[in-house]
Amino acid sequence: MPYPEFFDYLQLEKNYSVHTVKAYKNDLESFHHFVQQEYNTLDLVHVNYSQIRSWIVQLVEEGISNRSINRKISSLKAFYKFLQKTSQIKFSPLTRHKALKTAKKIQVPFSEKEVFELLERMSGDDFSALRDRLMVELFYSTGIRRIELIEIKLKDIDLSGKMLKVLGKRNKERYLPLLPTVVRSLEAYLEKRKTFGGKAEKSYLFLSDKGNKLYESFVYRRINNYFSMVSGKLKKSPHILRHSFATHLLNQGANLNAVKELLGHASLAATQVYTHNSISELSRVHQMAHPRNKKD
Repeated sequence: MPYPEFFDYLQLEKNYSVHTVKAYKNDLESFHHFVQQEYNTLDLVHVNYSQIRSWIVQLVEEGISNRSINRKISSLKAFYKFLQKTSQIKFSPLTRHKALKTAKKIQVPFSEKEVFELLERMSGDDFSALRDRLMVELFYSTGIRRIELIEIKLKDIDLSGKMLKVLGKRNKERYLPLLPTVVRSLEAYLEKRKTFGGKAEKSYLFLSDKGNKLYESFVYRRINNYFSMVSGKLKKSPHILRHSFATHLLNQGANLNAVKELLGHASLAATQVYTHNSISELSRVHQMAHPRNKKD
């Protein structure tokens, strides 16, 4: 794939994670392949909007969702903005592009009852049982992302101070408090983790049963399988646990700004997505408690 300077710019100047840069690279490679096949050119610098529009039409015909298409076009926008910044083009071909309309996704969080019931069931004391319980507890008690959990290193944990350091999007660090129950789970897991000795990936907290660093699909499958035991919800993923963390805090009266900092969001707009369910809860409490309604 050409234009390595663009990817260097994303990683070194914009501080995007390796995971994010890879997503941009995949999107550009997809478009690069399209213009090669359809227009017999390898030059992305001088394409016009009608060519990009043709790619969008093809993606729609392939059944790609509007949300995914918008993300791909976002990658192209960043690329052409970089070309403008480096004086390789004067105008972006996407200047007047309007994003495709997408339906708002309402993510249904797990209930407190579902989370507590699962944690009660996770009572094993072997390595994999302790690891899996700790994963659930960390997702639910800190709201971290899946990739953030995978990348936790032993040096990031401060048991005495009950704190955890995570590396979020754009390599932004944040410190998260650990509940006493999570500290106890960490201590139990770390004790079992010692049995791997020299075979293990020494720096990372979470390991597979063979002592290797975890990967994203492994974590997803574990969370999905466990919550299938206690929940009939359609989507059961690490992100839904993150969503549950935020929703339950807001339902209990937590400050929106505080939740924003815990989640590692850059703006309140991203955090406000999680207020849907808390507003419903506030409405229910209001209806039950307001004296005018009680009188009626």
